Amino acid sequence: MTVITFYDRYTRELTEKLRVGQSFDVVKRTITLDDGRNCGLFYVSGFIDNSTMELVLEYFIRYKDTDKLSERVPFGEVSEVTDTEAALTAILSGGTAFVIEGMEKIIMVFCRRYPNRGIEEPDNEKVLKGPRDGFGEAMINNTVLIRRRIRDPKLTFKLAQCGKRTKTDIAVCYIEDKVNKKFLDTVMKKLNSIDLESVSFGEQSIAEQLVKQRWYNPFPKVRFTERPDSAAAMVLEGSIIIISDNTPEVIILPTSIFDFLQEADDFYLPPLTATYFRIIRLIILLLTLFMLPAWYLLVSNPQYIPDWLSVLKIKEQAAIPVIVQIFMIEFIIDGLKLASLNTPQVLGNSFSVIAGLILGEMAVNIGWFVPEVILYLAFITIANFTQPSYELAYSLKFMRLILLILSAVFDIWGFVAGVVLVFLLIVSNKTVDGSRGYLYPLIPWNGNAMLRFFVRVRLGNKTSSK
Repeated sequence: MTVITFYDRYTRELTEKLRVGQSFDVVKRTITLDDGRNCGLFYVSGFIDNSTMELVLEYFIRYKDTDKLSERVPFGEVSEVTDTEAALTAILSGGTAFVIEGMEKIIMVFCRRYPNRGIEEPDNEKVLKGPRDGFGEAMINNTVLIRRRIRDPKLTFKLAQCGKRTKTDIAVCYIEDKVNKKFLDTVMKKLNSIDLESVSFGEQSIAEQLVKQRWYNPFPKVRFTERPDSAAAMVLEGSIIIISDNTPEVIILPTSIFDFLQEADDFYLPPLTATYFRIIRLIILLLTLFMLPAWYLLVSNPQYIPDWLSVLKIKEQAAIPVIVQIFMIEFIIDGLKLASLNTPQVLGNSFSVIAGLILGEMAVNIGWFVPEVILYLAFITIANFTQPSYELAYSLKFMRLILLILSAVFDIWGFVAGVVLVFLLIVSNKTVDGSRGYLYPLIPWNGNAMLRFFVRVRLGNKTSSK
């Protein structure tokens, strides 16, 4: 009767499950140790740091006391497993499996090297002052960028995995004595209960699983950032950061709509300047939402326009109704944005000139559009760039279009109904933290925190908005 050893079983199972020979980058090698025993190696070639692996192999070949081998290997991360499924996941995550004759366990050594771009400043979160680094696609590098800023042993990174096929690594970052433990338990339970085939789109896939989606409510449920300094600051205030492998954006929890009024520049500039920028940011946000519907309501009812505001009136009528002009230009602007994404960088400036001068001027000259509509929509398009969150910018755009439709159909009462609808959607927007509303600190009221959202206090004071 043939006795199947652990070595035979492990090598056979790993060979079958890794489908060795069918993928060129999945490698199986057999080496002979100095004492004559065979050692099987399983790894993915693209993940291996060759120089470090050479040292590990040299150590394995020469060392004879294999019972304590995992305790004495001085290179990389070392662990022991007895389950081939666990070894399989580790191999596909960049580890190397050592299966040695006479041992009833698999030794995993991590000498991995992930392909990764530099830590350059994020394009959509640039600052006037402050550091120029940003998160990348490698999760371990992102955790280091936060650890570098918070040298506190209570800073914790809890690891989880999501996706049945992708098995994407996810790190939950918090400070032990700052975080709300009940909220942390809620987040961990939701992460562990995610039942997805894959987490191909990183932070967005996770965000949609953490918060129950309501298709009719476009306001963002969570806040994203690519800046390590912003993430570290929120962790110090007691927030939770979720870092997903393969994506440069991290998720900040919990989130209220007022969090979008804060930016990293606010804390690198003097308090007076930062406070001014915050107020300007809020005013522009309100203008992008209400200015165009209010103007359309006035030009539709010129009897409501006083003499001192006669400049708002349309001087010459065009062939197309104003409401149709507005919607056409809104869609054209989005079409140009999509086109710019596929425009080679060397042609980007030329594309902007063609779009701005030729399309705009010609549309006015041939009588399609009136200059006033183009002026207001140009202002709104530029003003949207004061808001780094694409999710919030487009939620405001959708609300603006709804306000325009209601104003066109029901006149003044439609505009009022639209304003009420916007408020109700914001109030009813669900967040991950059910105990804290989306309008916090306005609802429930917290005067101190509300003041700190608009007035940037001296950095020596407590700057938390919670």
